[in-house]
Amino acid sequence: MATSDPTGGDKVVYFGVININENGRTLGSVDIWRSLLTKEMFCEEKRLGILEIVDYIGMPKKKQEEEWAVAVSRKRKGHLRWRLVKLVKEGRFRFEDADDKPVEIDVKDYAIADPDWWSFLVKNNVNRNVEVEGK
Repeated sequence: MATSDPTGGDKVVYFGVININENGRTLGSVDIWRSLLTKEMFCEEKRLGILEIVDYIGMPKKKQEEEWAVAVSRKRKGHLRWRLVKLVKEGRFRFEDADDKPVEIDVKDYAIADPDWWSFLVKNNVNRNVEVEGK
């Protein structure tokens, strides 16, 4: 009996985590998976206290010109102050905050340039704790 492999032999494996902390207390995390062949990363945010299932099935994808990043509000506190986003390299960028309200910010070289928000790239922080207070 012949079988076919729709992935072309590729496998996606768990790669790591980023813990998002505020004053030493964990607010949530970003789980990261990676393709063994293409090295493409797939990410999912996990917010403490939120038990809802995500609205997509399978590994969340981004466009090739985007980078996985965490956007952090400078004005908010607690588990609703951050959001996993697919950040563009340059220009205006729109996303929804943790309350599903639209946010529009400027981005320069995959970093948020805004007085109310800042960001960090997932690929530079795998298996780390990131403290968001005081930034």
